[in-house]
Amino acid sequence: MRASRAGSILLLVLAGASQALCFAPGPLPSWLLSPLQILAMALLVRSVWTAPTARAAGLRAWIFSMASFSLGLYWLTISMHVYGYMPLPLAIAALLALCAYLALFSGLAGWAVARIAGQGTGGASGSKSLSLPAASLLWAAAWTLAEWLRATVLTGFPWMGTGYAHTDSWLAGWSTVFGVYGVTFLACLVAAALAREFAMAPFPLAGSAQYAARRTHAVLAVAAAVGLFAIGAALGLIPWTTPRGEPTAVRLVQGNIDQGNKFAPDQWLAAIRKQYGLAAQPPAAGKPEPAIVVLPETAIVLFQHQVDPSVWQAWKSLARRQGSTIVMGAPLVDPSDNRYTNSVIAIDGETSIDALIAGHPAVRYDKHHLVPFGEFVPFGFRWFVDLMTIPLGDFGRGALDQPPFRIRDQSIAANICYEDIFGEELLASLRDEGPDNRGASILVNVSNLGWFGDSWSLRQHWQMARMRAIETSRPVLRATNTGITGAIGPSGESLAQLPPLVAGAIDVVIQGRAGLTPYSRLGNWPVLLMCAALLALVWVRSKRKP
Repeated sequence: MRASRAGSILLLVLAGASQALCFAPGPLPSWLLSPLQILAMALLVRSVWTAPTARAAGLRAWIFSMASFSLGLYWLTISMHVYGYMPLPLAIAALLALCAYLALFSGLAGWAVARIAGQGTGGASGSKSLSLPAASLLWAAAWTLAEWLRATVLTGFPWMGTGYAHTDSWLAGWSTVFGVYGVTFLACLVAAALAREFAMAPFPLAGSAQYAARRTHAVLAVAAAVGLFAIGAALGLIPWTTPRGEPTAVRLVQGNIDQGNKFAPDQWLAAIRKQYGLAAQPPAAGKPEPAIVVLPETAIVLFQHQVDPSVWQAWKSLARRQGSTIVMGAPLVDPSDNRYTNSVIAIDGETSIDALIAGHPAVRYDKHHLVPFGEFVPFGFRWFVDLMTIPLGDFGRGALDQPPFRIRDQSIAANICYEDIFGEELLASLRDEGPDNRGASILVNVSNLGWFGDSWSLRQHWQMARMRAIETSRPVLRATNTGITGAIGPSGESLAQLPPLVAGAIDVVIQGRAGLTPYSRLGNWPVLLMCAALLALVWVRSKRKP
């Protein structure tokens, strides 16, 4: 009995670890990520549905996700230990504590599925009494809602959401209608249906009365899965948006500033000169000067009034010479109330340097979704922050709906760091399509992932940015300090990118887009309401059964 229980736990751990490999190409090729994720989840579904009690079902889902997060988020220890000088054992303990918390939402899903299905009552597995559609829909709805809760509670952390594993599969086309949570729902639905038909019990003997019915159910499950993928492929071919304005030449700068020296007082000017040189280099023969130059988050690490005015004047002169607008990350402080923000500013040949130094640049974006422990200190955790020597603080929060930057005939919606993993929060910038057409035509993310070295986090973040492009049918530009810097087309295709940990600049021509996908119009509400309604319906029907 103990050996069997240990084997079951080991299988869950291996399945969870396998799922962790599905959130960015790297260890595995991109074509394998989607089927592997479905297989891993099917193993979890089987384990949850065969659990003797709802509590056991929840524990099994928690173990699966604990293994997945512990492997997939290993890179958080790099920021705490390598750059924060936290002792490695404590950094690992902090990672495991976070993963244990995140896995609670998965455990909640497993518990809810078993509870609604009536598992553990009278020694019977309630999922066996549910029809194939009901059991599969129950699982998909519960898991999707749990992931949404994980992305929402306590400011949320949606990293490694199930739907992202399918960015390179035909299921991704569904995100134009239902967003990444719709992809999550469908992936869970396929995994549950396949687990229900192929893993819950062996097939009856050929020729028996039960064999034909079971074979029919299996064929229908496979056909439904194929149909969902095929519809997703068709949705991905629909031109949801149209070209807006003329193609725009863009330069993306990756300074590769060493994170250990980035905030050193004697290094910041050298870092500015390095990035200035990359931004100012002449274009390749036959290529136009860039209309937009994008630099990473905190390209300038000092507050605007601490920077010599000649530095700001140099950037303004470069913009005038190129005929460009320079978009860069910089912290801003308002001297009147000492409120400071993690911001993106735009500098062109007409920018007022005096207004910029005063903390009131004409064009700015202030980060709205702040990072716990990085940009604000949660209540009661000051002691934890004090264990690290990373420069942290409590930033002011920008408004959710901030106007895009108007650059020539394009509108640029900026976001900073991991803001782009909260897809619904980006939609407000797209929806203003009145007479002046102010809705964003291009999404721009500036980040600094130098805290995490050349780890999976870089590729995971790139994959999530690709999902944002598919959801909104907009090109996405990313300028990061150490990678991945590049351009993504409106169908999620990688147009150009720089390798990680390499200083450089990449020139690319981008076509802005106008119009809205169904997801851009409605956000997450349709899939969330559908999931809640399905849970309620299955619960009511299960209670009516004798």
